[in-house]
Amino acid sequence: MVKVGCCGFAVARERYYKNFEVLEIQKVFYQFPRLETILKWREEAPKGFEFTLKASQLITHLPSSPTYRKLGYSIPEKEKAQYGFFKPTDKVFEVWEKTQKIAQLLEAKIVIFQMPPSFHPTVENKRNMRKFFKKIKRQGLLLIWEPRGEWDGKEIKSLCSELGLVHCVDPFKTEALFGEFAYFRLHGMGGYRYRYTDRDLSKLKLKCKEKKEIYCMFNNVYMFEDALRFKKMVGG
Repeated sequence: MVKVGCCGFAVARERYYKNFEVLEIQKVFYQFPRLETILKWREEAPKGFEFTLKASQLITHLPSSPTYRKLGYSIPEKEKAQYGFFKPTDKVFEVWEKTQKIAQLLEAKIVIFQMPPSFHPTVENKRNMRKFFKKIKRQGLLLIWEPRGEWDGKEIKSLCSELGLVHCVDPFKTEALFGEFAYFRLHGMGGYRYRYTDRDLSKLKLKCKEKKEIYCMFNNVYMFEDALRFKKMVGG
């Protein structure tokens, strides 16, 4: 089964719902939406529509990240050291509880942790990962880890196996190393402004035969058009 969608509403929601059956919510990564907004997304989506969720940057990124400009508020200087990089702090665990609550309201079963390239495989970072994932309550959620930067394949596979994570990749850049299903995030070949060619999508279709269930989530400027073309190609 190949599930095709976009990372964020690329078009008006009504139009998106008519064309796809899955969507990765991006807004939670930047800031927590109002409860009314979350409930509206769930209520207006068709029956059986699936949401996946990108975890808050407060869990994955340090406050020095430029993405914090979209947070909507300023973190006090004395608290900044408590956020990001899976630090097992009360602040980070509070953010996880909020993220988990949103997933519950959306009836989402998948949460993605996308890491910045600056998250290196240091002893401290790996220790924090272990503490974070071994302490949190998952309540049936499937957790996806997208490492970027210089990570060794054996190390990725080992951590995913130990912590019960699915390895997320851009399939045009590297291979998924662990997971009963695959979760692809397609960021554009060479940059977000890339438009996938029919030849590219044919290659992607071949990669989709490697697992029984695969999510193909487009995250480039032309994501709606490219995802729609690919969905038709795989018979969706």
